[in-house]
Order: sequence, then C-alpha cells, then structure tokens
Amino acid sequence: MIMQALRSRVQHIFGAGALQLFDDLWRYGICSALALALDWGLLILLVALGVNYLIAAATSFTAGMLLAYFGSVRFVFRDRRSQPPLAEALGFFIIGFLGLGVNVLLLFIFVKWMGLSAGVAKTPTVVGVFIFNFVARRTMLFTGALTARPTVAEIALDLE
Repeated sequence: MIMQALRSRVQHIFGAGALQLFDDLWRYGICSALALALDWGLLILLVALGVNYLIAAATSFTAGMLLAYFGSVRFVFRDRRSQPPLAEALGFFIIGFLGLGVNVLLLFIFVKWMGLSAGVAKTPTVVGVFIFNFVARRTMLFTGALTARPTVAEIALDLE
C-alpha cells in the first residue's frame, strides 16, 4: 500500500520514465542488500570453519555477485537487451569487479585523505558503489525496449 502510493506520487510528479527508474532502483536495493548479506554471512561462516580469509572472501564475494545477477535478471530489470546470457553475465561480473575497484578507491580517499576510520568510511563508500553498480548495470546491460512493468501485487506474487 505504501509502495503503491509512492509509485503513484513518482509517476504523477516525474512521469512514466521516472517510475520505471524508481521501480528498478528499489528492487535493485533489495537485491543488493540480500547479496551483501549472503557475502558477509558466508565470509564469516567460512572463516569460522577454518577457511583462509582470502579464499573465503573471494568465495563469498562471488556467491553474493551470483545472487545479485540472478536477482537482477529475475526480479529487478524487466527490460533486457537481446544479447547472449553468457555475455550479459560476463558484463555483470565485470561491472561488479569495477565496483570493487570503486570501493577500494573510495575507502582510500575517505581514510587516507579525509581521516575517517574504515568503519565510518564504509557508509559513504557503500552508497557510492551502489550507485555506480546500479547506473552501470542498468545503462549498459538492462535497458532495452520498454515492456509492460509488473505491479507491486505481481511482484509480491512472484516472491511467494
């Protein structure tokens, strides 16, 4: 009910194009949060099981990115370019690794140049990486011909 009211308001004020962007953005946020939870949780679990932290980090990062990819394809971006699935997945992962580079760069800037602790610096870094990944993936991989967008009720039914 709240989401439908927000969608209606966005469409009324900004138009149909903004509504599609709004829908993609909130869905991508949910998908990214789930991927981050998987990444973080799997990292902690693997390290607790005695796996080397670097191997655990690579494994958990990959698992999180796989979840993000499948969630993006199934739940987030309904408009897709016509390209082979392997090329699409490869592009998705390349953007993800570029996002990892943005993460390192922003952390370096916030810690070394601005004097923030790593924990505090992570907050604006997460926002910057989220925006980078969303914009890059949406514009380079998933913006195709417009198709009918599902309603919130249809999305809820998909989740069941």
